[in-house]
Amino acid sequence: MRVSLPWLDPVSLEFPDPSTALTTPNGLLAAGGDLSPARLLCAYHLGIFPWFSDGQPILWWSPDPRMVLLPAELHISRSLAKTLRSGRFTFSSDQAFADVLLGCAGNRRDSDGTWLDIDMQQAYSDLHRLGHAHSVETWRDGKLVGGVYGVALEGIFFGESMFSRESDASKAALATLVKALIPAGYRLIDCQVTNPHLATLGARQIARQEFMQYLPSTADISRPAHWPLQ
Repeated sequence: MRVSLPWLDPVSLEFPDPSTALTTPNGLLAAGGDLSPARLLCAYHLGIFPWFSDGQPILWWSPDPRMVLLPAELHISRSLAKTLRSGRFTFSSDQAFADVLLGCAGNRRDSDGTWLDIDMQQAYSDLHRLGHAHSVETWRDGKLVGGVYGVALEGIFFGESMFSRESDASKAALATLVKALIPAGYRLIDCQVTNPHLATLGARQIARQEFMQYLPSTADISRPAHWPLQ
């Protein structure tokens, strides 16, 4: 089925109202533009994120409902709790951001191919350099075995992707992240689209309108949010 989408102006950073996003496919809002830090930050402040496959234009999304994880609702299974207590893993933040991106680049959101292509990796590396994107790394015996990365705004962390090379490695990274975000006043972790794996960790769906209420209203979108895992 052919759909008609707003095409973003190459100069203006304006986005369509998220409420105008398509219902099929769920949340598809606009196409075009670029992946510059300024545009990405504008998008995230509106609850919009990029997601596209090789050969497609840049596509922008705001699904309804939205998959989120409230930090206080993180579910840690008995096996994960045992792993965390065992000391098998050690953790760091922002020490191997590029390597976490590479680890996540092997993940697929659909059968069409890897969504985290070279351009996307560069875009999030730029956000990381500017202090907006962060990673949590899981290590075992000096080797990177898992991690998670995303974009931090005031009070909300937009989780982009996670990867694991050992059982529980990505879950342990997420648990470590949540533990740090709670006392720092972060109210929500955005998981974007429905994911059964994240549902086992306590993530759930909320309406777009409710999700939008968590977004910060700060006018200075260029100022990095406080990151508690320094």
